[in-house]
Amino acid sequence: MNPLTTAVSAPFFADAAEGVRQFFFRLGDEFYQSLVESNRYLYLVTGLWNTLVITLFAVLIGVLLGTLVALVKVAHANNPGRLKFWNGLCTLYLTVIRGTPVVVQLMIMYYIILGSTGLSDITTAIFAFGINSGAYVAEVIRSGIQSIDRGQVEAGRSLGLSQRTTMVKIVFPQALKNVLPAIGNEFIALLKETSVAGYIGIQDLTKGGDTIRSITYQPYTPLFMTALVYLVIVIALSALLTRFERRLHRSDNR
Repeated sequence: MNPLTTAVSAPFFADAAEGVRQFFFRLGDEFYQSLVESNRYLYLVTGLWNTLVITLFAVLIGVLLGTLVALVKVAHANNPGRLKFWNGLCTLYLTVIRGTPVVVQLMIMYYIILGSTGLSDITTAIFAFGINSGAYVAEVIRSGIQSIDRGQVEAGRSLGLSQRTTMVKIVFPQALKNVLPAIGNEFIALLKETSVAGYIGIQDLTKGGDTIRSITYQPYTPLFMTALVYLVIVIALSALLTRFERRLHRSDNR
């Protein structure tokens, strides 16, 4: 080996090793300051809890509201002479909610509609995100109902069932089974949409990470940890949704 090459490479590798050591030292120090010191990880824990609460109750409101809107739209489509007023109201609702950003809807709900009611910030966010989710769930359920073969309705009517009973006992259960995976995807999308809840002062997961950043002036660890928590939850929910879809397919094939 060339002695000159050895003499040059030895300091180079020493400097590289020192640089790696300093990098991991700074990384560990930033991790400690961002999460361990003063129990700052609790900002993320509290934010995660609030995010899950808002998402869960909002999707329940969205499913209920979306189901009602879908039933009105389908009933009017089957018989244009019925429910004209309610169909127009549902059409207006879908147009406004789907045509405006969710963050604007959240601030309108907080500062204008529910600002003087005394409701908590989280309750306000649940209503805002629930109403937003309902507009998308309505279209999902409506498409599910319309995908059911017309013969199912005719069979129910031939058995002497009313149109309402046929819809409730025959058509809707089948449609709901078909759209459950899509509703699961709406739950995942809603989970990520709640990241704007900090606009009205809610300590959600995103706001928790940003609070740590504002305290430590170190953005990397808290923001990457926030993204990692979202990613882990979405991956877990997606895996559960995929497993659920496989069970539905197996039950259909029996």
